[in-house]
Amino acid sequence: MEEALWAYKTTHCTPTQATPYSLVYGVEAVLPLERQIPSLRLAIQEGITDEENSRLRLTKLEALDEKRRVRPRSFQVGDQVLVIRRPIITSHKPVGKFTSKWDRPYVVQEAYSSGAYKLVDVDVDGMRIGPINGKFLKKYYL
Repeated sequence: MEEALWAYKTTHCTPTQATPYSLVYGVEAVLPLERQIPSLRLAIQEGITDEENSRLRLTKLEALDEKRRVRPRSFQVGDQVLVIRRPIITSHKPVGKFTSKWDRPYVVQEAYSSGAYKLVDVDVDGMRIGPINGKFLKKYYL
């Protein structure tokens, strides 16, 4: 509820050409992101020089990049994987909205250096699919 109220108070309204927050307090709200990555407005308010502000922003952005690093998924030949259901890959029709978004286990038949995989379905006469990007796969655990 608090997040929705904050979003409303900080959203620009067309009829008034202002945010509700600025109409009440006379200044724009300081967004939480501005606290994490200091903006020019905060630097001026706190008396920080341009160089200090630039240095602070750069270190915060570098830290943010490190947090967002994602480990690529990698699988070995013989691994069992689930494939995300897409119109191209559906071995059986979805029943409704409560159907899993992952399709049956497949076995990795071939792994390419680009992060793509060729899969084989052991249940349906060795049906092959692929190459398919590893981001559409996840490890299958019994």
